[in-house]
Amino acid sequence: MDPAGNTPVLWPLVVYFASVIFLAGAMIGLSALLGEKHMDRDTADVYESGIPATGSARLRLNAQFYLVAMFFVIFDLETAIIVAWAVGVRELGWTGYIEILIFIGVLLTALVYLWRLGALDWGTSKSRKTLEERNRRELKGK
Repeated sequence: MDPAGNTPVLWPLVVYFASVIFLAGAMIGLSALLGEKHMDRDTADVYESGIPATGSARLRLNAQFYLVAMFFVIFDLETAIIVAWAVGVRELGWTGYIEILIFIGVLLTALVYLWRLGALDWGTSKSRKTLEERNRRELKGK
């Protein structure tokens, strides 16, 4: 009940959900009834982008590929936040300017941290060995 003592009207919501369920069921049902039904040998084969599949789909990739993907997603989202700030920069004034400077400062700090940690290093095995040695030394210190 609202403060005036009236009960909320829920029938439009019920009608909406019922119509959505009916429409989705009707589309799936009509598709099953009217769609083509054939199981040729070639229909069951895996085929993507005009090239038949070869080998296994279970490839082991280096963890750095996943790190680069995560960095891209993180920095892409941060770019969206900065662009949204740029759209409203006049309304936000100096307070918004100081906040975006703090935000960018945190981003740069995180980037420098990742860089110094070696997470962005795709160099030779020598640089990887020094990173592994540094990690071992840090673990022994704890």
